[in-house]
Amino acid sequence: MIKVTNLSKKFMMGTQEVVALDGVDIEIDDGEIAAIVGASGSGKSTLLNILGCLDVPSSGTYHLSDTEINSLSDDRLADIRNHKIGFIFQTYNLLPKLTSLANVELALRYRHVSNRKQLAAEALARVGLSDRLTHRPPELSGGQQQRVGIARAIVKNPDIILADEPTGNLDSQSGAEIMSILKDLNQDGITVVIVTHELEIAAQIKRVITLSDGRVVDN
Repeated sequence: MIKVTNLSKKFMMGTQEVVALDGVDIEIDDGEIAAIVGASGSGKSTLLNILGCLDVPSSGTYHLSDTEINSLSDDRLADIRNHKIGFIFQTYNLLPKLTSLANVELALRYRHVSNRKQLAAEALARVGLSDRLTHRPPELSGGQQQRVGIARAIVKNPDIILADEPTGNLDSQSGAEIMSILKDLNQDGITVVIVTHELEIAAQIKRVITLSDGRVVDN
């Protein structure tokens, strides 16, 4: 499913070159769940952005399924993000004036489907929010907002879920509920990659990839 080979990412900060990733080699199988851990500045977010087709490497290769990502156009990258990848964010990234149903529907905005409301309602039911369809984010707890975020990710029926610190803003009970949902989705066949700095979260996952200074130190 995911294969990165000798992946590097460099950028300029003023006049100084910063190496965010330095020769990363990773393979994540179809249907696997994996955690990416490391200290702040280790390259976790940069790697996740590349895996999510939000950024491109400076060198090396990234294959998603049988597709080499490096050479694709911006439109093709957007198409892959829209159809193959579901994103979950630490800060939920919900629009506060929209209902839960409308927030989830947004993920289908660029798809020509006539039953968006039905699909959004089914995704919210899947994460236990059938009774919160008309609630707006300020009316929901943090855990409920994150479940709306998960519903928005899965309504597209993605092959991969990329979760960036999905429990980082939650109390321990809400975090446990979110992890249970993510593990259930993985059991349903979705490949799940979680970036986290919380060791207790990573400890729940069999496959842990550790980054330090832009390099894989444990895989």
